[in-house]
Amino acid sequence: MSGYYFEDFNEGQTFVSGGRTITETDLTMFSMISGDWNPIHADMEFAKSTRFGQRVVHGVLGMAVSTGMMHEMGIFHDSVIAMLGYRNWNFLGPLLVNDTIHLKLTILSTELGKSGNSGKIARRFQLINQRDEVVQDGQSDVLVLTRQGGQSTQKKQ
Repeated sequence: MSGYYFEDFNEGQTFVSGGRTITETDLTMFSMISGDWNPIHADMEFAKSTRFGQRVVHGVLGMAVSTGMMHEMGIFHDSVIAMLGYRNWNFLGPLLVNDTIHLKLTILSTELGKSGNSGKIARRFQLINQRDEVVQDGQSDVLVLTRQGGQSTQKKQ
């Protein structure tokens, strides 16, 4: 699949990823990369005394995994120009080691750019666990090529 262009997206359209189980290795590697060794993530004995009773995976890891899940769907492969940012991202429940999550991506709106070569797409990300609980919910806009813009980009190469 080469992906969708701006014209292929409509308000209310949804895409659902496959599942992915969060592992002990994911938690440890993210701690290493981020430098965040907070006891809620890294200290099993400490975490037992919290309301969760176990270590909680970094919320930002969920955000990162959601972008990877979106990439695997292939919908933006050849058309994405740039992510424009995150907003209103909420951590609604804990993300735990051995949770299996999937992404539900909903198109909120589309706005064609002035040149006609690209447009902005507002998206809602919902990270859902194996109990069908939304554990993270947020929005992210992306700049995407139109078919016209994609053709002019190909001609330049």
